[in-house]
Formats: sequence, structure tokens, C-alpha cells
Amino acid sequence: MSKGLIKFLVIVVSLACLYSLSFTFVTRKVEKDAAAYANGDMAKEKAYLDSIASENVYNLGIAKFTYREAKANELALGLDLKGGMNVTMEISLDELISNLANNPKDANFNKALATAIQKSKTNNTSLIDLFINEYKATGAGTPIASFFATKDNSSAIQATSSEAAVKSFLQLEADNAIQNSYKVLRTRIDKFGVASPNIQIQQGTNRILIELPGVNDQERVRKLLQGSAKLEFYETYNNSQIYSLLENINNILSTTLKSSSTAPAVIDSTAQTVATADTAKKEENLLANLGANKGSADSNAQTDLAAEANAPLFTVLRPAVAPGQNGQLQLINGPMVGQAHLKDTAKVNAYLARPEIKSIIPSNLKLLWAVKPDNQTKDQLTLYAIKTTGSDNTSVLTGDVIIDARPGTDPTTNSPIVSMDMNAEGGNQWRRITARAAQNKDAIAIVLDNVVYSAPSVSDEISGGSSQISGNFTFEDTKDLANVLKAGRLPTTAKIVEEAIVGPSLGQVAIDSGVNSAVFSIIIVMAFMIAYYNRAGIAANIAVIFNVFFLMGVLASLNAVLTLPGIAGIVLTMGTAVDANVLIYERMREEMGLGKSMRKVVEDGYKHAMPSILDSQITTFLVGLILFFTGSGPIQGFATTLMIGIVTSLFTAIFITRLIFEYMLDKDIKISVAFPWSNHTLKNANFAFIKKRKLAYTISFIAIIISIASIAIKGFSYGVDFQGGRTYTVRYDQPVNPEDLRQNLDDVFGTTTEVKTFGNESQLKITTSYHIEETSDEADKEVLAKLNEGLSKTEGAKYEILSQQKVGPTIASDIRDRAIYASILSILVIAAYILVRFHKWHYSAGAAIATIHDGIILLGLFSILDGLVPFSLDIDQHFVAAILTVLGYSVNDTVVVFDRLREYLKKPNAHKEDMGVTITKAINSTLSRTVITSLTVIFVLAVLFIFGGEVIRGFSFAILIGIVVATYSSIFLAAPAIYDLSGGKHLAADPSIEEKKQAKVVTP
Repeated sequence: MSKGLIKFLVIVVSLACLYSLSFTFVTRKVEKDAAAYANGDMAKEKAYLDSIASENVYNLGIAKFTYREAKANELALGLDLKGGMNVTMEISLDELISNLANNPKDANFNKALATAIQKSKTNNTSLIDLFINEYKATGAGTPIASFFATKDNSSAIQATSSEAAVKSFLQLEADNAIQNSYKVLRTRIDKFGVASPNIQIQQGTNRILIELPGVNDQERVRKLLQGSAKLEFYETYNNSQIYSLLENINNILSTTLKSSSTAPAVIDSTAQTVATADTAKKEENLLANLGANKGSADSNAQTDLAAEANAPLFTVLRPAVAPGQNGQLQLINGPMVGQAHLKDTAKVNAYLARPEIKSIIPSNLKLLWAVKPDNQTKDQLTLYAIKTTGSDNTSVLTGDVIIDARPGTDPTTNSPIVSMDMNAEGGNQWRRITARAAQNKDAIAIVLDNVVYSAPSVSDEISGGSSQISGNFTFEDTKDLANVLKAGRLPTTAKIVEEAIVGPSLGQVAIDSGVNSAVFSIIIVMAFMIAYYNRAGIAANIAVIFNVFFLMGVLASLNAVLTLPGIAGIVLTMGTAVDANVLIYERMREEMGLGKSMRKVVEDGYKHAMPSILDSQITTFLVGLILFFTGSGPIQGFATTLMIGIVTSLFTAIFITRLIFEYMLDKDIKISVAFPWSNHTLKNANFAFIKKRKLAYTISFIAIIISIASIAIKGFSYGVDFQGGRTYTVRYDQPVNPEDLRQNLDDVFGTTTEVKTFGNESQLKITTSYHIEETSDEADKEVLAKLNEGLSKTEGAKYEILSQQKVGPTIASDIRDRAIYASILSILVIAAYILVRFHKWHYSAGAAIATIHDGIILLGLFSILDGLVPFSLDIDQHFVAAILTVLGYSVNDTVVVFDRLREYLKKPNAHKEDMGVTITKAINSTLSRTVITSLTVIFVLAVLFIFGGEVIRGFSFAILIGIVVATYSSIFLAAPAIYDLSGGKHLAADPSIEEKKQAKVVTP
């Protein structure tokens, strides 16, 4: 690749990363200003940020971005850094199966379902498959299809349908239930007011992962997420019927506000109004995070205040008017009564919630917002006038009558529509409702969770229960509306099966620990590289700086969430980033020993090091890929950082350092790849690795036996995500005795409680299996009450619960199974890659032996040392990430030796040399690289272990010890295993191609 192209790539990538990171700088500046303005008042700070949500805060000349847009593009912090709530919702497939069959009383049906539910807790097979298998096992004579052949399901399943058709039907309904639940939860969370929420379906499961940074009202979140989705159809009022009421409200507000004795500043008033609205509406008002006017930052603030005093409501709610034929404004026909900017909706809610206003609003009138801005008004929400009916002021129809809904296209206009089918009872009611609405061309509002999704007008009576809903829809809109309509018949509920709550103070400690470890790691890596590689070390350091910059930029561009394990991944990347440089520099030193010119040394150094660099990094990347798809939450964050770090490390090590060397060559600047003291380090190593291999085998065999014995006898200390239960991080204001606290908690819970020191003696991690099978809110409250009872028995000490985590037994079993599969898959994928690259099974087997050895030793050490070291050695998801990283690193080291061995075996006359001698030479010639890279990574991990914080101490310890073990196995086991697996026979072509050519020339 030409120097010009490399320079162009570096410039383009640098600008792209700077652009991606710039949004984070902007939002941090805005939030810093908000914090300074609020001076500790969180309501005031939130009101400030809400008020400028739609204001341009970032101007790039060709593009302008509001605070909300900038926030969406920033590098967000995870819950372990920012604090907040992490929830895993599970869709109750047992309810789905039972409800789709109309809750039959059949004993065989219910027995099969109960058995399937029990088996699903320890079995990775889907509940649907388990249920069908269990029903078959009962030997019942009634076909399983007959239970599901109901009126509502008649279009999909018949009494004579096959078992496969039933399975397909149930799976489709399950997928629909998950998608519909996702849609409902997504809407609820968007309206809840969480900055940068994350919600995603866990593929292949019936679970939905939800992350809510900054949330501190856990009770409200639980109630919000677990509430049943209620779809309703309402008749509506016409705009002309409501306008006079709005005028009256506006006048009353004007009189009331003018008579007020104080006139607070605009944002102070906004904060007070938002607080009033939240108090008045409680859970019904989900439109938080939508503030009011920024007034105080506007040069026309006083004019705005005067206008608001004269027309308080109409200043923030624009009446639904439009120019008529005569050019004069007139009321728009239909149920839409006004529009407000997103930032003003909370103020409108507050006005409507005032006692003097509520008293004049008719009891059969509800003013509800649209679910989202329409396609024309990007930042405005529509307010609808909804007519309730009956003595209890409810809807005219509920969504449980809907059989199916689907997006489609009108054949005459080719515009997007939604088709909807109702059951017989619903069809009859729908005919009467639409007939009444058609008389005045009124609309029918479709409402879910008190939010209007659509309000189509009715032109004719609709009979038969089948309808088409048209409007100003996009195709995405029709898909969303169809999902909403199907959600009304959602025959299942979603419950919280895993929950983690992190307090902001613990998050700040994590940030400080992460930053400290990152800074110290950079200093150590840079100091070591310069001390060992002289001027070449400076080039490597420049590459490391670019690497971190590129890594952060790519993370920001992907809208990735930075977690504490993610920071650990960045720190680890700093250590491994020099691996490619070490390979290049060690090869350059070899080329210099052959007497080549410096330009040729640089060229050949990069050329010959490239196969080893690619093979070693690709194997680690594959491990990261497996971690990404099998892990969740912070583990995915670690995997993402690891994979991106590998790519950026390769880019910077191969291209940027090469540019620096080319510049030095052009300027005739001396290139030094070592100091005199380091120039000959391990250069002429000649250790008899093959001859001494049996000693290494013996040591490893004894270590494996001890490890397996400890695992079998002592076992492990499992984290809550592997065994289920509830874990709390508690901080006292003074040191406490863990044994005394454990006894107090055991007495309260009536079961054994695990209490471990977490950092210092005043901070502890408490795990209990009390009510492990129950995940309800009532169980959560009971466990928390008993915890507080036990904690309060420590006399004279105050305490604070910093974080809490809940994992149900089913999800714990699933996480554990996925961890095992990930480990096995990693070994198989790595072995397959090595087989493809080296064409001999002996290489794959040697690498597999080394990685399995490393895994067993690491597991054994965690078993042996648990309870003997002053920090947690729990086996959890973080440990799985650590052990897979170690396996990747082990193969990284091993592949470098294999590459050198392959290179030696390709040389002329290679087959004439004893295989043991060739392998010994390959190990010795790469020994310098292996030791230097391992030392660099060990230095970095030592810093991470010391300064990274208690949360990831066990994680960093696992990788630190694992790297030492992996370095040992790559030298003493992997390559020697090839010798024994091949029986000492040569793996090279025999004779070499070059020798064959020579033989043809000399043959008479």
C-alpha cells in the first residue's frame, strides 16, 4: 500500500473519530453548565436540560444538532459507571400456551404444561417443545391441536391440524408476543424520561433486556414495566366542541398567574411546574423528560414572560387551526385540539392538572397525547379530545376482541394501511360504534397505555369485524400500529426475572478506578517500550495513543455503551496493542543481524512478521466474537471493546509506525530498535524444550490433578448470575465484622447467607438465596425488608445499600449453559481456524491441548484460592469473559510459535533436520517476543488489578494469572505436543520443492 494512501486513511479515520467523539464533548459541556446552574438541585438540573432539548447546541456549519440529537450520538456510560437500573423481562410463555387454549381444565394438558415449566428451569430446550413432548408422553387420546382450535384461532389452526402445525402456530404466537411486548415496553420507556435508554430482545430467548441509566425510582419502574398493556377504542370529540373549554382554561390560568405575588425565573418556574405535574399525575403521566421553554437564555425572555402571563395555555399549546378558504384561521375538523413542542408538553400537563382547571373539565373528557410527533412536525406532539362512556367513564371497546392485525397496501391508492380483524362479539360492537361515528364523520381513537396511536375518521358503518385503517402513514407506521393492535390481545404478561441496581456513588468510584487504571497503564506501556526498544519504542507509543483515540472514536460512532469491563478491555488493548509492534521489532532485529540495510530491515521486518500478526490477532478476535454473541450487558461491552481494539491495534501498528519509520528513513534519522543492554536479551536462547518436555508434562499433569481435585471437593463460589438469588453491595460508615453480620442475616433469613468484604472492611457484598424461586415485587420487598432488619442489628453503625442484583434460577441456568457452550465453541473455532491456516491436524490438537490446560488450571486456582485471598473469586459472567480472553491470548502466543515453525519447515533441506531440533529452534527464536509481550500485558493487568477497583478485581486477577499460565503453555506444551502427536516425524513436504527442482537439473 502506498504511503499516500496510508496517510489519506489515517487522516480520514482521525477526522471521523474526532467527529464521533465531538458529540460527547458537547453534551458533557451542556450537562456541566446544567449542574452548575442547578447547584445540586436535581429537579432544577433536569428542567434545565429538558428546556434546551430542542435547542441547537452544536453547530458544524453544514449541520446543526440539538441537545437531544447530540445526546443520541454521544459515547454513553453503562449502569456500572453512571448508576441506574438493569432489568431483564421474561415473557410468560406458559400463560401464552394456556390462554391460547382458553385455559382448558384437561388434566393431561395442565400436567404436561406444569412438567414443562419445571423442566425449563434446568433445560435449554424451549418451553413450547417441552410442552408438546410432555403432552405426547402422557399418552392422552385427545389430539393436542383440538385445544387450540378455538374461534379466535380458527384462521390458523384446526382440530385436525398436525403436531408440527401446532408447534409452528405456538412459536409464531410466541414471537408475536415477544415483539408486541417489546413495542409496548419501548413506548413506555421512551415516555418515562430516561436519558439514553437501551432495550433489546435477547435473540433466541423470550427475554427483553432493558437498561435505564440514572433511574433512582425503582418502584415506579417496576410498576411501569410489569403493568398490563391495555388497548382501548374511544369515541372522540370534535375540535369545535372543545375550543371554548380551552379558551376558558387559558383565561382562568391567566387570571390565576397574574394574581400570583411572586414571579420566579423561567427555568425555576419550569422546574416547579414539572415537579407539580409529576406529583399530580404520578404513574399516569409518563411524559417526563420533556421540559419547557428555555426562557432565561433567550434575549426575548421578558417578552415571552409577558405573553405567557396573558395566554399561559396557548403560549405552549397551539390550537388546532388552519387557514380557511377566505384566508382566515379556523378550527380544524377532527379530534385534534392542539399541538405542543416536546419540551412544552410537561408544562401543558401541569396546567391541566391544577385543581381549578380539573374542576371545569367534564368527567367524560380525556385529553391525551399522541404517541410520537407526526411526519410533518418533527418535534411537536398532538393533543386529542377523547370521549369516555358509561358511568365508569371507560372506552367503548377493548383490544381483547382483536384476532389479527397486519400492515398492507391499499390496492387503489397504493398507500400504506392496516387491516384489522375482530371476533364475532367485537365485530357486532364495532358495527354499532362505527355506525354512530359515521353519522357525524367522527373519529375513533386507538389508545394504548393512555397514549393515542391513531385516530382515524369513520365514513361508513363497518360490519363483519374486518376493517382497514388508513391515514398519513409510512410503512413503518403501519407495522407499529399493527403491533399495537395485536398487543391488545396479548395473551401473556412480562415479569422481571433479573434486576441490577447501581447507585451513582458506586458508579463514580468505578469511573475513578477505570480512569486511574487507564492512565497508569498508558504510562507503564510507554515507559517500557521506550526503555526496551529505544526510538522504535517512541513510534510504538505514538501508535498506542492513536489506537486509544481510534478505539474511543469507533465506540462512539457505533453508539456503544462504555461499561467498566469495557474500560478493562481498553486497558487490556493498550497492553496487547504493542504485541504487533513487538513482533515487528523482534523481526527487524533478526533482519539487522543478517547485515541488511535499514530500509530493507524495515521492509522485511513488516513483511515476515505479518503472518504471525494476523494469525495471532484473528484468533483473539474470534474469541471476542463468541463472547459478543453469547454474553450480555457488560460482557458484550467488553467483547465489543476487545474486537474493536484488535482492529485499531492492527491499523496503528502496521500503518502508523510504518509511516513514522518511512519518515525517519527519508530524513536520514537513525532508527534504533534496542539499547545496548536489551539488544541481546534472549537473542541466542538455546533451551532444550523438546528434551525437557516430559518434565513440563509432569508439572502440568500434577497441576491439573490438583485443580480437578479442588474443583470436585471444594467447588466454586458462584456469582448470583450463575446460581440465582439476590446480591446487595452495602457500605457501612465504619468497619464491621463479616462473620457477625452473616450470623445476623442467617437468623433473619433462616438460611445461609454469603457475606464477603468488597474492597475495604466497611463495604460488603451480601448474597442470599431466600425466595430464589420468586421474582415478584412482593418477594423483592420482603427480601429487602429482612435484609434491612439484619443490617440494622449492627449497633452504632449506619449503612447504605449501594447496588442490588436479582437473578431468577431459570435465567441463571441459561447464563451458565451459555458460558459452557461459549468455552467449548471457542476451543473448536480456534482449532478449526488453525487447521485451515496450517493444514495439519497436529497444530490444532496442540493448540487445543494448551487451551484446555489453561482453562483447567485457571478454574483450579479460582477454586483453591477462594476464601484465601482478600477479594472475591466468584465464578460469573465476568470470569467467563476472562477465561475466554486467556484462551484467546494463549492461542495468540501459540500461533506465533507455530508460524515460525511453519517458516522453518518450508526451508530447503528442512526435512533433513530432526523435527525436535526444528521445534526447539522455533520456540527459542520467538522466545524474546513471547516474554516481552507477556511482560507488557502482565504490567498492564497488574495496574488494572491494583487500581481498577473491586468490581473487576476478580476479573483482572483471572486474566493476570491466566496470561502467566498461557505463556507457560504456549512455550512448554503446545509446540512440544506437536512433536509427540506426529511421532517425531517431519510435517514438511519431503523433499522440498526446491530440492526437487535441483534434482531434475542434475539427473542425466
